[in-house]
Amino acid sequence: MIALEGVSKRFGKKQDAAARAALALRRLIGEATPPSVVRAVDKVDLTIRRGEVVGLVGESGCGKSTLGRMVAGIMPPSDGRVLWRGRDRAGLPQAEARAAKLKVQMIFQDPYASLNPRLRAEEIVGEAPRVHGLVGGRELSAYIDAQFRRAGLDPSFRRRYPHQFSGGQRQRIGIARALAVQPEFLVCDEAVAALDVSIQAQILNLFMALRRELDLTYLFISHDLGVVEHLSDRVVIMYLGRVVEEAATEEIFLRPNHPYTQALLAEVPRIEARKREFTAISGEIPSPLNPPPGCHFHPRCPHAMPVCRERAPALAEVAPGHRSACHLNAVG
Repeated sequence: MIALEGVSKRFGKKQDAAARAALALRRLIGEATPPSVVRAVDKVDLTIRRGEVVGLVGESGCGKSTLGRMVAGIMPPSDGRVLWRGRDRAGLPQAEARAAKLKVQMIFQDPYASLNPRLRAEEIVGEAPRVHGLVGGRELSAYIDAQFRRAGLDPSFRRRYPHQFSGGQRQRIGIARALAVQPEFLVCDEAVAALDVSIQAQILNLFMALRRELDLTYLFISHDLGVVEHLSDRVVIMYLGRVVEEAATEEIFLRPNHPYTQALLAEVPRIEARKREFTAISGEIPSPLNPPPGCHFHPRCPHAMPVCRERAPALAEVAPGHRSACHLNAVG
């Protein structure tokens, strides 16, 4: 359904004419320094098939939310292509591009910040289908009620403002808003991270029920491996803008290959291992302003070799359907 080919995203400070002139002058005298650039996503290849749930996992700052926004069409990639059903989304005719964007919707992490506080819930849910002509004027009210019920909300609450709802109800409004334009693909960016544990379970069960009812495809972004294990068919692990491992969920949790994946799974609390001493991954994630050369994980990896500092490993198949980017696979 969606494929990313060599997708990268860089963020840099925009320079005005005076700043560009000053930089040119410093270059002339040999004192120029390159402008600061954040490499949020670095040459990612990823394919998501119709009907599957792909879990995207990584530490904060690894670029997973930026990747999700590119998949959703909220921001364009700096390099590479995003393909929708095999066609480059950037090259689609205007009408087809608009239809493709409606088919991919995003549910955001913070249910408090992602809703317009000046609009009533019925306006938040009904605005997009009205603007895009999906529902006529007379049918809109009943259509909004149907979206509320589908998301587990009482339609009698439709005239309330966001501040009059709980956190879980706000997230349900966000889900109803996304579903109102009849999408086929949902990008869920830490969609339960800001909710209480009991409410998290309700929202996760809602996601799975909607998957069965509407034949939805998900990219589920999370740092909670327990949630990802419960929901996902396939798991993709990111570190500092790069995909380091990808496999079916059961394969990842039973046979993790990359040292970073192994370290993440070792930190997951387990009842059977409640007496073992907790060991965090050593060091801190490097700055995307100045990522380390070679394998980005090598400063924190207990198995780092000289080649890890010199050359980035390719994401290669280590078992059927299981890809990993680690030089240890070539040695072994």
